[in-house]
Amino acid sequence: MTRRIPNLRLGAWTLISFALLLLWDAAGADLPLARWMGTPMGFPLRENPFLVHVMHTGAKNLSWALLIALFLAIRWPVGFLRRLDRASRAQLALTVLASVFAVSLLKQASHTSCPWDLQEFGGMAHYVSHWSWGVRDGGPGGCFPAGHASTAFAYLGGYFVLRRVAPRIALAWLAAALVGGLLLGATQQLRGAHYMSHTLWSGWVCWTVGLAIDMVIRRARRSTDVVALQQA
Repeated sequence: MTRRIPNLRLGAWTLISFALLLLWDAAGADLPLARWMGTPMGFPLRENPFLVHVMHTGAKNLSWALLIALFLAIRWPVGFLRRLDRASRAQLALTVLASVFAVSLLKQASHTSCPWDLQEFGGMAHYVSHWSWGVRDGGPGGCFPAGHASTAFAYLGGYFVLRRVAPRIALAWLAAALVGGLLLGATQQLRGAHYMSHTLWSGWVCWTVGLAIDMVIRRARRSTDVVALQQA
């Protein structure tokens, strides 16, 4: 029973964070924040070279490079990754990829447009909550949740793998993924590419994907251990 407590607690915090995100949406906090950065002529920082080339393109390329490195590390581990067995290293890499895909699939199904598409910021769309399923806002859609923030948030799942062998490294990994995701999300908010809720939901989705995969794998391993003991 004691082995299940950590995941039960994490599951409880996941549900609590889900409720808090619903409260954020219910409070209508997205537009007021967007208005701080935007004007009727658009978002002044939309084409800022540092935000576009470094914080957007550069960060995205770095994330994909790190993911490729994680897949290579399944066969050739380096540093603290040597503490993980091959199955755990595979879980780490695949969890990152699954998180990115989960956010991407949600974006493709979303009718929500970005802030810079809104009429009050010089676009054509009108504001519609992303929870108004099937209701189009007159814009291109495909903006919820935040894809760019997920390039950092996708690594949240590494916490579940690393905590089994290196708790301190796991916490540092978790903090880096959280800070990175929030920073990239804030960058896109400054440019008018996303609302804050888009960033927060992206983090929640990536965390939940990582937790779900870890729970499935831990259960499968326990089942395998039981069968092995019965056959011994």
